[in-house]
Amino acid sequence: MTVRSTPRALAAVVALLTLGGVAGCSADGSTGADPKRVDVVAAFYPLQFLAERIGGDAVKVTNLAKPGAEPHDLELNPGQVGQVSEAELIVYLKGFQPAVDDAVDQNAGDRAFDVASVQPLLDAAAAGHQHEGGEAGHEEEPTGGKDPHVWLDPTRLATIGDRLAERLGKADPDRAADFTARARALRADLEKLDTEYAQGLQTCQRREMVTSHTAFGYLAARYRLEQVGITGLTPEAEPSPQRLAEVAKEAREHGATTIFFETLVSPKVAETIAREVGAKTAVLDPIEGAPAAGDYLSAMRADLQTLRTALDCS
Repeated sequence: MTVRSTPRALAAVVALLTLGGVAGCSADGSTGADPKRVDVVAAFYPLQFLAERIGGDAVKVTNLAKPGAEPHDLELNPGQVGQVSEAELIVYLKGFQPAVDDAVDQNAGDRAFDVASVQPLLDAAAAGHQHEGGEAGHEEEPTGGKDPHVWLDPTRLATIGDRLAERLGKADPDRAADFTARARALRADLEKLDTEYAQGLQTCQRREMVTSHTAFGYLAARYRLEQVGITGLTPEAEPSPQRLAEVAKEAREHGATTIFFETLVSPKVAETIAREVGAKTAVLDPIEGAPAAGDYLSAMRADLQTLRTALDCS
């Protein structure tokens, strides 16, 4: 039997099971660690941003999620599993990317840093608009899950950065003070961003934002907004006709003038609602992938301006 004749999924499983025994024996040095820097693997962009800002020139950061790719359903190739097995620190968010969770469980040991362990995650149900009676505003996904989009609250991201500095300090004790200082500088930047959001969204004509998927629960909770999600936490989920009708009704009730869609997901569903209620569409970036230009901070500020325009904030 050859790998070519097996299904792709089986081949991937075989690669995952066998790579652990060969990755460490690679003689070409393609995934070898730099002895002068901490070799860090980040599962997706916001964690790459954190590691690079806090690690500075003392780290080498590899992002498992490719630019322009939706990171939720990331599949790892054998080379990426090898990077996980050889890295000195893996920064990931357990529950967000199942393939990364599996690779960490099988290959990372105590070298993994789960950012979801720093602060309790919000329940997925809390991410949706709450109707009278307390029921969440979407039923497209099973209940009981957690909302992973913790980085959209800058204050939570700052706390994660503090803990990441501690983990980097354990990996490279000689530079622990440098990591702590850079985490402190990043916290100052994030607290400034938090103030900009609080002030910028303090006085708005509307506080409801209609989004293509329910990625903005942390942002909504932090700045007293209400999120009306067309679909749940999985961006590729197809909303039912009933759900589309419910969202259109809510959008009319709240006088929504803008329906938001995201950078890495098709705008078709948002455009359908917008046509139905006579609204326009705009991009609101959940910053799951790297921004086309700038970094996390500039992408968050672009989102703030988009929200201020859409919600008629003064």
